[in-house]
Amino acid sequence: MRRKTLVIAAVTAALAAPGIAQADPVWGSAGSLGPGWGSSVGGNDAAPAAPGVSVPGGRYEHAVELKFSTEWGATVRYTLDGTTPTSDSQAYRPGHPLKITADTNVTAVAFRGDKASAPVSFGYLIRTTEKPIAQVVVMSDVHVGDYDKNTKKYESFFDTIGSIFPKPDAILSNGDMINDNWNGKGPDHKIVSRIFQENLERKGMTDTQVLMSYGNHDAYLEDMRAGYPKEWFPDSGGGYYESDVNGVHVFTVNTEKYNNDTAQRNWLKGRLTELTADPAQVTKPILVQGHRPTTGTAMDGQQASNPRLAEDLKAFPQVFYFSGHSHLNNNDDRSIHQRDFTSVNDGSMSYIEFDRGYQMVTETGLANRFESPTSQALFVEVYQDRVEIGRVNMAADKHDIYTGGQWSSDWQPPYSSAGTLSGSSWKVELKGSTSQQIKDNFRYAAAARNTVPPEFTSTTPLSMVTGADGATSVRIAQARDDQMVHHYRVDITNTTTGAKVVSSKVLSDFYFMPRPNSLDIPVPDAVVGNAYEAKVVAVDAYGNASPETALTFTR
Repeated sequence: MRRKTLVIAAVTAALAAPGIAQADPVWGSAGSLGPGWGSSVGGNDAAPAAPGVSVPGGRYEHAVELKFSTEWGATVRYTLDGTTPTSDSQAYRPGHPLKITADTNVTAVAFRGDKASAPVSFGYLIRTTEKPIAQVVVMSDVHVGDYDKNTKKYESFFDTIGSIFPKPDAILSNGDMINDNWNGKGPDHKIVSRIFQENLERKGMTDTQVLMSYGNHDAYLEDMRAGYPKEWFPDSGGGYYESDVNGVHVFTVNTEKYNNDTAQRNWLKGRLTELTADPAQVTKPILVQGHRPTTGTAMDGQQASNPRLAEDLKAFPQVFYFSGHSHLNNNDDRSIHQRDFTSVNDGSMSYIEFDRGYQMVTETGLANRFESPTSQALFVEVYQDRVEIGRVNMAADKHDIYTGGQWSSDWQPPYSSAGTLSGSSWKVELKGSTSQQIKDNFRYAAAARNTVPPEFTSTTPLSMVTGADGATSVRIAQARDDQMVHHYRVDITNTTTGAKVVSSKVLSDFYFMPRPNSLDIPVPDAVVGNAYEAKVVAVDAYGNASPETALTFTR
């Protein structure tokens, strides 16, 4: 589907400003985040501390103006496109605040000489002063089984929730709260309940409704009922129920048995028919959560089931169906799908996945991967005739899912990426006086899928580099896309011998914040004196491909 790239025109003046300068010594009442002015942490021979920002990331109903704080002798440089700032990135000028008027990720690095701080990123959701009917956080696949490992993590996650929705009307936890594999883990629901209740109390969210769905790793329904307050899972025996969130109808379905559950199907269709029969309600959104995605919808139908659910929702374009289960990342704009209703992929709170068949660049070279220890959720705002959905990273720092050969998604805070955006917001409007008119006005339908290919914008998109250990790599300067570059098709041939030494589809690291500016593709067993040719194509999530770029070099 074709959408605009993140709006940065509003900061053109700041981007165009020349020169290098130190950051502002003071800022307004928003408070200090990061090192104070005049500090000299570590001395001038050490890398400076990460810069601070005058306005924390979060949701705002007005434009925000940012000032950066850093140490004496350091310069703050920043990006607005999700990449890591370099010494060539735009320098912040004191007295010239950076104005943000639309959804934006801002990443800043402090430079002093040839030393650079760690990058720090902030996400800003910019809204109007119009008040939504309800603000709802949608998450899934929490997969908690240990209190101690998740205490600090969920403190950070709830801090992020509070920075965007200080008092959310509801939190939908869409299945797989625990990680039971029919091995007696049902009591772990009490751990999830304890963690959530402690953080709701800590953040002053005691009036927030919590509504949970049943997933395939949640043991038995009776374990769900025993693990949580009744109002969190108020089913009447079948694992499905209806809720009211500030006048917004929310339906929770049991996708573990929906397809063959006549009673559940009749209940859902009957209630939706009643609600949409009133002409005055024809454009009012209705939320439905179910753990598993339904057939032929989000993420091209991957890991979907329950085709009868899609059939039953077909007559109701007012429905927004949220699903998890797949762990598939919500960076990917295939995560939203419209045909007869709107389907949305939640992402995952424990770790995310990708389509199979790709490799990642890791510390040990190219490796087969389809998971990353990134945590994501959706921030949903319901209005009378539309829904706006913010995609947010709870944690997207760069880590490999394998550490020392061991699989782990238990990276602990602090997260320098907490609250950043995993993509620009989706604005879904329900326009029309009939169901067919609403469908005809869908903007995330198959006919509107994105057709814009990525492009290489660097004058040297490929180069040969030699590591400290003498190993040879081909460096890819990341291409640009109006949504995101998903992966690169990489082929490297030893033209001296005719042997192809690399043939791979390499993920672009789009799921990290910030993402690296370049990827180094190792050339295995490169032979001194031999000639090589590298060919690379950048590809987006829809398969749109850039022209091929090539490099010839001799080791």
